[in-house]
Amino acid sequence: MDQEALLARKSTHQQPAKGNVTTISIILASQALEKLAYYGLVPNMILYLTAEYGMGTAEAANIIFLWSAATNFFPLVGAFIADSYTGRFPLIGFGSFISLLGMLLLLLTTIIQPDCDKSTHVCQPTTRLQLLLLYSFFTLTSIGAGGVRSSCLAFAADQLQLQPNHTSRVTTSALETLFNWYYFSVMLACFISQSLLVFVQTTYGWKIGFGASVAAMALSVTLFFAATPFYVHYKYQSGLVAGLFQVLVAAFRNWHVNLSEEEYIISYHHETGSSFSIPSQKLRYLNKACATSNPNQDLALTGNSWSPWKLCRVQQVEDLKSLINVLPIWSTGIILSLVTGCQVSFTVLQAKAMDRRTFIQGFEIPPGSYGIFLVISFVLFLVLYDLVLVPLVSWALGKPFRLGVMVRMGAGIVLTVICISTLATVEFVRRKQAREDRGTMLSAMWLLPYMILGGIAEAFLSIAQNEFFYSELPTSMSSVATTLSGLGMAAASLVSSWIVTVVDAATHGSWITEDIDEGHLDYYYWLMASLSVLNVFYFLWCSKAYGKCKSDA
Repeated sequence: MDQEALLARKSTHQQPAKGNVTTISIILASQALEKLAYYGLVPNMILYLTAEYGMGTAEAANIIFLWSAATNFFPLVGAFIADSYTGRFPLIGFGSFISLLGMLLLLLTTIIQPDCDKSTHVCQPTTRLQLLLLYSFFTLTSIGAGGVRSSCLAFAADQLQLQPNHTSRVTTSALETLFNWYYFSVMLACFISQSLLVFVQTTYGWKIGFGASVAAMALSVTLFFAATPFYVHYKYQSGLVAGLFQVLVAAFRNWHVNLSEEEYIISYHHETGSSFSIPSQKLRYLNKACATSNPNQDLALTGNSWSPWKLCRVQQVEDLKSLINVLPIWSTGIILSLVTGCQVSFTVLQAKAMDRRTFIQGFEIPPGSYGIFLVISFVLFLVLYDLVLVPLVSWALGKPFRLGVMVRMGAGIVLTVICISTLATVEFVRRKQAREDRGTMLSAMWLLPYMILGGIAEAFLSIAQNEFFYSELPTSMSSVATTLSGLGMAAASLVSSWIVTVVDAATHGSWITEDIDEGHLDYYYWLMASLSVLNVFYFLWCSKAYGKCKSDA
């Protein structure tokens, strides 16, 4: 017996350590490389579609909006799949391979593409094979993003929770630090992609430029799987998605239940030892899904419901309530994504029509690279906030200090108004100067106020929203919590596509034109500014209705 115990102990000591800073670093590095590969393609995509495929500005912008919407929507689908059926590790691996395949198809489009006259911008009609390759790239990278982005952050958070049967969250400070480093790695990837990769595309052509993205994605896949033995894995909760739908169906089927009766007359179906034995009074109608006046008839001897589509557990009801409760706050972030994320194509066209010369003789900043200033702003503000502002205020107050998530979200939403207003003003001045004096162009450095304010707004809102979702939703929905911000970007992309289509039809193409000097992008930006102002008041109403957050308690 002693020898067996000794061998077991020796075997335990030989097992690799799991769930440490190293695995978190590998996960963050892998997803940063995926972001590097993807975001290296985004800025110049409108130039690729218009120059190499002969598409119009509005048509190309709408395709990019729909691509962005799909890329940010599929992570929500992936999150439900990861939390309910597969777990996080397999889904990340699947998404990585699919994304790599999609980018290889994009590289193939540089070989099999329409013949275009560069001087007249007239292209031969595209063939079915050319369109198939192009749209397959958009489709596969969107599906791949659903696998990778749905679970990377939650999988990294899993590495912090070292107890095999953990039931509680990690500390707020550890979680905030993880989110900060996650966004730092994302922004670093965006910086490199919008500077180096965009420069390579502009200078050396599409083949080498897109090939660099393929190489980055291949490295991401290799790095992620190389650390497989060291990851901490937690079992998924089977039936999460079905459980949420069961609540809706059961509540509808039990519409006749009278919840106004005395509470002791109606009992609520719950698991033994569950933290929820009685449902909350919020969204009270849903309580009908777990209410029963005859437990002996509705429950089996094991204590389970005979029909979960007619009688659910209290925990299921509270999970759905948690998701519904955060949706209004989630929707307030759509406008920021509309302002900073969905205007990339138009700012590239603006920069192309401006003076991009620098103090370095003969060097011009590529039009697709101006987004790096938003990234720099994001990272610098994050560093100053975490390493200077918070410690300084904590020292002055003599106690730990941190801004609440609602305050940070509110600050980001207010900055959104100023951010888009500066862009509208710059476009008005640029267009006026271009039309009145054809010999001079406005310096593209005037785009910097928009980029700087956009980066600060993103730093406030994005991190606060992720922390809010992760803290407010139950542990079983961790992957869903970390993908809701991406879903906001998907919604923003769809709204942008709809707005562009409506504006183009209503103005007969006079606002968004092939030659932006002849159009009125400034009017379009002022429309965005008006929506941003309305969003401030909407956020105030939503935050007041929600009440106190768990992370601020």
